[in-house]
Amino acid sequence: MDATDPIADPIAAAFQAHPRELFLPPRLRRRASYDGPLEIGGGQTSSQPRTVAAMLRLLDVRPGQHVLDVGSGSGWTAALLGDLVGPTGRVRGVELLGELVTFARGNLAHDAQPWVTVEPARPGVLGLPQHAPYDRVLVSAMAERLPSSLRAQLSDDGVMVVPVRGTMLRVTHDEITEHGHYAFVPLVTR
Repeated sequence: MDATDPIADPIAAAFQAHPRELFLPPRLRRRASYDGPLEIGGGQTSSQPRTVAAMLRLLDVRPGQHVLDVGSGSGWTAALLGDLVGPTGRVRGVELLGELVTFARGNLAHDAQPWVTVEPARPGVLGLPQHAPYDRVLVSAMAERLPSSLRAQLSDDGVMVVPVRGTMLRVTHDEITEHGHYAFVPLVTR
């Protein structure tokens, strides 16, 4: 079967079920097929679709898992993750900018996945440690160094995918592997 066939590829199916255009401001929806980042407000972006797909493949999300989505932006990655975990799983998105939390919640309200939420970040706190541990953590912003506070929120066999100083890392408690070079907006906690 073709790897882009949604039946054979759950990531392709998630992309079909949750089109990027539905998670963009109306003025940008005509550009949804652009394979590059699009500014969604507050200096934040909707990541390049090819990059999002690569990150999701590295993350290897399974049905029923508990997932943290750091830097949820418009809610698109949270929706994609929600499709991958299904109704027996849970996705908790976290976003620093209040206007994007509101935007993401509005987008997700139309998405019919009640197991997916986006919460406001607490100043100075990375992730949502009060809900840890997580089976998977996706970070959609560039860290200057590996965020140990997010790694600590992983379950014993958990996986985190995070860009650090331009390099995409796949992180477990025992191993860190490198997977290419990428550009993202900076990871901040304020």
